[in-house]
Amino acid sequence: MSAKDAAARSRRNGPLASLRLVEFAGIGPAPFAAMLLADMGADIVRIDRPNFSGADPRDITLRGRPVVAADLKDTAQREDVLRLLQGADALIEGFRPGVMERLGLGPEAVWARNPRLVYGRITGWGQEGPLAAAAGHDINYIALPGALAAIGPSAGAPVPPLNLVGDYGGGALYLAVGVLAAVIEARVSGRGQVVDAAMCDGAASMLSIFFTLKARGQWEDRRGANLLDGGAPFYRTYECADGRHIALGALEPQFYETLCRLAGLDDPAFRDRGDKRNWPQLAAKMEKVFRRKTRDEWCAILEGSDACFAPVLTMSEAPAHPHLAARQTFAEIDGVLQPAPAPRFSRTPAAVQSSPAAAPASLKDLIAAWQLPVDAPAGVP
Repeated sequence: MSAKDAAARSRRNGPLASLRLVEFAGIGPAPFAAMLLADMGADIVRIDRPNFSGADPRDITLRGRPVVAADLKDTAQREDVLRLLQGADALIEGFRPGVMERLGLGPEAVWARNPRLVYGRITGWGQEGPLAAAAGHDINYIALPGALAAIGPSAGAPVPPLNLVGDYGGGALYLAVGVLAAVIEARVSGRGQVVDAAMCDGAASMLSIFFTLKARGQWEDRRGANLLDGGAPFYRTYECADGRHIALGALEPQFYETLCRLAGLDDPAFRDRGDKRNWPQLAAKMEKVFRRKTRDEWCAILEGSDACFAPVLTMSEAPAHPHLAARQTFAEIDGVLQPAPAPRFSRTPAAVQSSPAAAPASLKDLIAAWQLPVDAPAGVP
């Protein structure tokens, strides 16, 4: 490790600066969860494959941590990884169930060295169950618990919401929260545990409010027939004169009144929005109104008011919006435009600790940096 890298690691001052974590290379939710924790100051080492020669500098999810190239099937290199794990608070892995055990790095093997280590596991289907060993992706994991069926137009097929609901919302965020909760408990009990984060479980958990509405008789399984799925004319998007779109979320009566007043929705039909049978007629009338002006013209009329309005921006447009620019929601680091760390902390601010690793680090140097014994502990071959 270079002197510059060592100095940068010593300056980590986010709220998780006391946390040490080992991440085993994967795709999707595991590296994103590691990125979030690294942004908050966690000292993370990523273990990648033997042929790793450097990260793509544009891969934002790999920022903030060094990467080690290691052959986990090699006895000596696996032993070095176990030594690093002796000094870690937690690990994150996203392999299929049983892979880490076959490599000799399963929970029991690691706890023999470090009984307080939290073992974070992220998969689509979970560590057990009939589908546990099956391949899949985000679209599959959100289809099973009912999330995908609720997203999309009423007259068409369900639409995948990018991979935000499964990989990141139901996966990475639940993994990060679970690992942090288990670390807090381990600091009291001295004992680690497995965190089994399944994306299908997380997606189901994220549906809690919709199961609440369904239990109350306020939610139908039909898409486009509900308050929050585009069915309500006052909670949906509309096309403007220039082909761009705006988003309305005027749920509360007072916000709806503001919308009607500012947008000129003065047809008496707009007074009766409570009857769902009127929604298609109201939506058609609102479509005509919002097509009369461009998106920017509607911004001049509605943005910043209590009409619950926002322009629908592309990823190319978003960083330049005055609100996001003022909050520095995006940042350019080493020539790569990327989202800045979130959330924000008043006393121990999060930060992008470093760009993606340009070259592999030395595992032995990192063991030394964590002040761990380089040689095998007594009684370990």
